[in-house]
Amino acid sequence: MPLRQSPEAPRFGAKVRALRRRESLSQVQLAEKLGVSPSYLNLIENNRRPLPANLLIKLAQIFAVDVHAFATDEDTRLVADLTEAFADPLFDERDLTSVDVREMAAASPVAARAVLSLYRAYQAARATSDDLSSRLSEGEELSGVDAAPDNGATLGSSHLPSEEVSDFIQRQLNHFPELEAAAEELGARAKLTTDDLYSGLVRFIESEFGVRVQIARWGSERGVLRRFDPDKKELVLSELLPTRSRTFQLAHQIGLMTQGHTMDRLALDPRFTSDESRALARVALANYYAGAVIMPYERFLQAAKEERYDIDVLGRRFRVGFEQVCHRLTTLRRPGAEGVPFHMIRIDVAGNISKRFSASGIRFARFSGACPRWNIFSAFLTPGMIRIQNSRMPDGVTYFCIARTIQKDAGGYHAQHPVQAIGLGCQVQFARELVYSDGIDLENPDTCVPVGVTCRLCERTDCLQRALPSIKVPLRVNENLRGVSLYAPVGNGKSRQV
Repeated sequence: MPLRQSPEAPRFGAKVRALRRRESLSQVQLAEKLGVSPSYLNLIENNRRPLPANLLIKLAQIFAVDVHAFATDEDTRLVADLTEAFADPLFDERDLTSVDVREMAAASPVAARAVLSLYRAYQAARATSDDLSSRLSEGEELSGVDAAPDNGATLGSSHLPSEEVSDFIQRQLNHFPELEAAAEELGARAKLTTDDLYSGLVRFIESEFGVRVQIARWGSERGVLRRFDPDKKELVLSELLPTRSRTFQLAHQIGLMTQGHTMDRLALDPRFTSDESRALARVALANYYAGAVIMPYERFLQAAKEERYDIDVLGRRFRVGFEQVCHRLTTLRRPGAEGVPFHMIRIDVAGNISKRFSASGIRFARFSGACPRWNIFSAFLTPGMIRIQNSRMPDGVTYFCIARTIQKDAGGYHAQHPVQAIGLGCQVQFARELVYSDGIDLENPDTCVPVGVTCRLCERTDCLQRALPSIKVPLRVNENLRGVSLYAPVGNGKSRQV
C-alpha cells in the first residue's frame, strides 16, 4: 500500500522530554516553570497536544537553546530517510502512512535511527545473499566463506564508514570554525601567499617540524601519492601530482600534525560506530583544513561574490581544481558571512555517490538509485563541459544546478583514468548570484526539468525513465494497454501526495 499524507500540526514532545531530562527536571518542576499543569505538559511530551508558540519561546529561554533546535534539518533528514526505507517493496502490505513515519521519528529519534540501522543491515545481508547465490549458481567454489561472522560483523558491515562521515559532515553543515581559525593562523604565521603557497608550506613544515619534503619518482613509490614517515621526518609526494595537488597534500599533512587534537575530539562523535569511521572522519577534517589553508575564508568568499561564483576563475586565482572550488563553496557557512547555500554531489559512471552534502535543502537518495533526469548524469556525455539545469522536485521546489566531469590524478599510461562528475546547485532564488544563470529564463516553468529523489518516492507517472513503480500511485497493470512506462497508469490514473 502506498504511504498516505494527512495534515498535522508540528509536535515536539520528544524534544521537550529530552531537554527536560538533560536538566534532570521532573514534569512537575518544568510545568511550574512554564506556568502550565503537569498533565498538560505530559500530553505535550506524548505528542497528544501541539506545542504552542508561547511555550516554545519559554522552553527556548529556560533551556538556553535556539527555537530552531526544536525543528532541525536533521529531523527532516531522519523522516526522509525513514520514508525512503519504508518505500522498499518489503513494506508494501503494511499500510504505513507518512504520518506514521513522522510520528515515529518525532516520538523516538533513537529508535528511528535503530530502525534505519536494522534496514541497512537487512540490505547488506540481502546483497551478500544475492552475491553468494549468484556465485553458487555459476558453480564457484566457496570454501572459506564464513556464513556466520563473529563479533557482529554482519551488522557492523551495514554501517559504512563513508556514510557515517557524510552524515557527520551534514550535521555540522560542512563548516568547522576551529579549523577555519587554525588555517587563518597558519597563513599569518607562515606569511603564506597564493603566488608562493607551496614553497611557503615547505618552509613551514621544515622549520617547525624538521620534516624534509621529497618528490618521488613513480617507479620508486608506485601507487603512493603521499607518504609520511614520522621517524625519518620525511614527507614524500609523488611526481605525478600536479603542483596544486602537492600543495593540498602538504597542507593536509600539516593539518594532521598541528590540529590532531581538534580532529580527534571532533571524531569522538558518538554516532561513529567503528574505528574506521573515526579514522575516515580525521581524513575528511584534514582535507577541510587543507582547503581552508589554500582558499582562506574571507578572501575566497569575497572573490566568489565578485566573480559571481565562476568556478574556473576561482580555480585559476587560487590555483586549485574544479572539485576543490566546488567543495570549498559548500563550506561558506560562517554566521554573518555566508555564501550561497549550495548542495554538492559526486558520482561515477555507474551512479555510485562518493560525496554528498546539502545546504540547499535538496534530498539525495540513501538506499536506492538517484533520478537519471539529473544533469549530473548527462555530464558524462559531454566531458569537461558544464551542463546547466533548472531541476524541479516533486515538492515544487526548483533548484539551479550545474554539473561537469572531472578526471582524477592517475598513474601513467597503463593506469585507469577514473572519470567522475560533480554536481553543484542551489535553490533558484539564489541563481542570479551565479554567472551560470546569465541568459537563462528562470521564471519560465517550461525551462524546469521534473526531477525526483528516487523512483519509489516520485509520483510522476509520465516519466519515460521510470525504473520502478511509485509507492504513491497504486500499481495497476493492464496487459492490453501500454503507456510511456510499464509502471505508469494510463487514462484516469491519479497520483497521491505523500
